[in-house]
Amino acid sequence: MRLCAWYLYGEKHRGYALNPVANFHLQNGSVLWRINWMGDSSPRGIGASCGMMVNYRYFLEDTASNSAAYLGTKHIKASEQVLALVSQFQQNSKL
Repeated sequence: MRLCAWYLYGEKHRGYALNPVANFHLQNGSVLWRINWMGDSSPRGIGASCGMMVNYRYFLEDTASNSAAYLGTKHIKASEQVLALVSQFQQNSKL
């Protein structure tokens, strides 16, 4: 879960999210909301993402500012759950 949070939040390509689905949602103003363990237990889900599924949440009143922040300053808006996982990854990582 921590590694997944770091991959979605911290791994970048030219400053933007490395994952193309994350990049799509973030460009459109979403919040990286929740990471669900075994959210996709299908064979394809297990093979593609170890069964993890991510929720992106759109707060309509914030989508324009979130999108502008992401596109302008490359800031990813994320929930406390995701930020806590990122923090745990950073504390325990040897990368």
